[in-house]
Amino acid sequence: MTNLSPQEQLERIKFGVSEFINDEEMLKKLKRSQATGKPLNIKLGADPTRPDIHIGHTVVINKLRTFQDLGHKVFFLIGDFTAQIGDPSGKNSTRPVLSREEIEENGKTYAKQIYKILDPEKTEIVYNSSWINKMTPADFIRMSAQYTVARMLERDDFTKRYKAGIPIAIHEFLYPLTQGYDSVALHADVELGGTDQKFNLLVGRDMQAAYGQEAQCVLTMPILEGIDGVNKMSKSLDNYISVVDTPKDMFGKTMRISDDLMYRWYELLTDVSASGLAQLKTDVQEKRKHPRQVKVDLAKFLIKRFHSEAAAIAAEDEFNRIFVDKGLPDEVPEFKTAPESLSLAALMVKAGLVASNGEGSRLIQGGGVQINSEKVSDPKLKLDLKAGESFILRAGKKKFVKIVVA
Repeated sequence: MTNLSPQEQLERIKFGVSEFINDEEMLKKLKRSQATGKPLNIKLGADPTRPDIHIGHTVVINKLRTFQDLGHKVFFLIGDFTAQIGDPSGKNSTRPVLSREEIEENGKTYAKQIYKILDPEKTEIVYNSSWINKMTPADFIRMSAQYTVARMLERDDFTKRYKAGIPIAIHEFLYPLTQGYDSVALHADVELGGTDQKFNLLVGRDMQAAYGQEAQCVLTMPILEGIDGVNKMSKSLDNYISVVDTPKDMFGKTMRISDDLMYRWYELLTDVSASGLAQLKTDVQEKRKHPRQVKVDLAKFLIKRFHSEAAAIAAEDEFNRIFVDKGLPDEVPEFKTAPESLSLAALMVKAGLVASNGEGSRLIQGGGVQINSEKVSDPKLKLDLKAGESFILRAGKKKFVKIVVA
């Protein structure tokens, strides 16, 4: 167990948190834990609806690691049963229901990926099918009797759909009920989730009370903005960093974020303390540190966490070789294109570097075009773009674009 006092533990737990319910109950739990030497049960549930996760998903997993560092017991719950129900999660319709095979395969992938952050020795991976499948129809009816339709309609997305006349299937009510019962099965002291999961987490408190247990505390973490600094990190918006991205891609994408977003990423993705983050900002403001170096350190932290320290050093060296040594800007926009054969001039037009093939050809002939800092002189050069390939295309002195073939 940690040497920190219950109050100090609480302060560390709440750093970077969006909402915490509530301080008084948590202090009581922490004091009891310290007095008895018995760790608290900390729960995070995840439906294995996708095979991999991006760093936005790791915000809440980082907080799990904080609990581990404080000596508490972490349950990473893979909702293999609830994934078959489908959770609206603020959307207007349910997610597609996955097959048992897809769920099992995604669950295995999740288990492997979370150990890039969590300590395997202090983590227990559990599947809610292991207790839900043992419930009889009578047990399910008894569970359903603990909640009313009126309370369910307090959930924002249910309310909107009900008022709009959009159908809500009965089985959708079973998702928050079953997730709440998971807290009963695990005797959870604290449950974590994103801000979009607050309703479900609160159902867990109510379900525990209904089954005669002490109610869990609820902790929600903010939604991480993506590389664009505007929208929620999302694969569909292509503004994400996957935990399985290459070190090179992790480094390059991190260097593209704004200085303001850089501090938020430090707060939510690293192990920096509140005082450490404040000092970092002061060092930049007083010019003891350059923002670029702070961003480099952030990129290396992420790569070290998901790959290795050697990979982080190699990625920095390669970035410096391509961008710094050859005078390229840190932030280069990406242009994605399909595999094809075309002229360099035509590619320049597609990427928005020039207005016409003729302009592109003249710029090439005049020595104003470079591929990965190597000057191109043939105005009729043909390119055979292959999937997975990427390179920096420069037109003139100030126009750069990273060509990504996908």
